Amino acid sequence: MRTLGGVQLLPTPVRRLAAWCAVILLVSGVVYIAIRLIEVFRPAVVPVLLAVLGTALLLPLHRRLVKAKVNRSVAAGLTCAAVLGAVGGAGYVVTIALVDTWDQIVASLRRAVLDLADQFGASGTSLEDLAANAVDMLGRFGGTAASGVVTGVSWVVQALGMAVLALLLFFFFLRDSDRAAGALRSLVPHGSADLVEAMARRAFEGVEGFMRGTTVVALIDAVCITAGLLVLRVPGALGLGAIVFIGSYVPYLGAFTSGTVAVLVALADRGLAIALWALGVVLVVQTLEGNIFQPMVQSRTVRMHPAVVLVALTAGAAVAGIVGVLLAVPVTAAAFGISRELRTRYASSPDRPPAGPSAEPSGGA
Repeated sequence: MRTLGGVQLLPTPVRRLAAWCAVILLVSGVVYIAIRLIEVFRPAVVPVLLAVLGTALLLPLHRRLVKAKVNRSVAAGLTCAAVLGAVGGAGYVVTIALVDTWDQIVASLRRAVLDLADQFGASGTSLEDLAANAVDMLGRFGGTAASGVVTGVSWVVQALGMAVLALLLFFFFLRDSDRAAGALRSLVPHGSADLVEAMARRAFEGVEGFMRGTTVVALIDAVCITAGLLVLRVPGALGLGAIVFIGSYVPYLGAFTSGTVAVLVALADRGLAIALWALGVVLVVQTLEGNIFQPMVQSRTVRMHPAVVLVALTAGAAVAGIVGVLLAVPVTAAAFGISRELRTRYASSPDRPPAGPSAEPSGGA
């Protein structure tokens, strides 16, 4: 301890505060650099993280297949095929629902706008002109969307490449999951192998808890919205519920997309009034999910407070948009798992004073 004439330069609490500030600044710098590196290598990092999420969700299914005497590679292939079937089926249902009902959707919107014009404005008024302009805008929407698709071809190609890479990594992660611990131990010094393996297991358990919680929330959303659509007699309610279930794995964007499809199908087949009721059902369920279901379920499955989940989602959205929202909670869950493992191993027992410099007498020089 540095002294001047036998007197401490700084009191012990100030020195501890300075030490903690230095640690926080160092950790913040490392996290900032890591985030920037992830942004630079996003096409490679995102598929790896998505493959880890898929492995955390479907590893129990793979293990059951292996226990049933199925070859590990075949079991991994069957699991990948199940994922492709689920995602492809949902995409097919969405495409067919929109293609088959698009003309009805446009006609329903046209009728709704003209009805509003009849109710709130007389013939020849500006409101009726506004309705006509809105109808013309709907007619030109297809061309605008087509031009947008053309300009976004490179993005689509990149997204498809990332999806293929994620699927391949998912296959290898499943097939070689039994070798993960040995491979990890071979990459670290022998003296740290046990600690690193324990930290990795805790982190993966946190990701598994997140995926289980997300599945529970997705199931709740799908059941509630499907029940509402069945009550409203919207055609294809079960298929729309399946879309909601799969879309719930992508926070916010998935809910918005699946809810929009459900409302548009209701508008095309049942008219504006039923579409508004369907919109109300979707909004109520999504509001309950975002504010009650998801924080409560995730706080139990990943053992984090609901406030931490909400803050993690907000921070992830600010840092990396939709990808950040998707990965924020599992990354935070993994970090909490690692911190719990470190605390378990290194925390001092409550019935004895902590070892190290903090145990010095306050008057020591």
